[in-house]
Amino acid sequence: MKKLKLQLTGTFSAMVVAGVLANNAFAQVGRQQGLVDPNVALEKDLLALPHLNADLVKEILAQRPFLSITNFDTLLGKSLSKEQRTELYGKSFVHINLNTAARAEILLIPGVGSRLAHEFEEYRPYKALAQFRREIGKYVDEKEVTRLERHVFVPINLNTASDEDILSISGLGKRMLHEFKEYRPYKNIEQFRREIGKYVDKKEIARLERYVTLD
Repeated sequence: MKKLKLQLTGTFSAMVVAGVLANNAFAQVGRQQGLVDPNVALEKDLLALPHLNADLVKEILAQRPFLSITNFDTLLGKSLSKEQRTELYGKSFVHINLNTAARAEILLIPGVGSRLAHEFEEYRPYKALAQFRREIGKYVDEKEVTRLERHVFVPINLNTASDEDILSISGLGKRMLHEFKEYRPYKNIEQFRREIGKYVDKKEIARLERYVTLD
């Protein structure tokens, strides 16, 4: 009986682990592991980042949302060196769309050179973040894949995305999860803008729209 109990316990534990891995596999914005999204971060959190002072943080708050890492880099490039920005991007980054990001955007991810940037592009289109983990895992170890995925996302389908998919978007909580699902099925992106625009302003709509698709 004791042996059977141990076997059942082991089986149950394996099922729990499998369930956790399955949930993570479908999240479409990489697990952040402490990476700060400058579009939703609090002022105090931005001030705690390397090389950001009060004046620069004030500019960031005034100009966000940044709809690409390129826009963010342009602002920071006025006062920070390339080396300073690279250090900062290890702590804070505007997520890039794996399917549409330009080579220049991919190269802004710390530690990514031309060869690895080519591999990012090679496997397009990405259907899920699990595909990115699998394909890029051919070139770097699991720890490095985990670090890289913090900077990227695969757009979620508005009509089929799971709760986990939707909640992976930075700054999106249970209330907005409900609103995203309330208006399904979406016929076009204009409907998304109109319906979600009842709850947030145009700037926030533009930020959220980056993460979604109807394809």
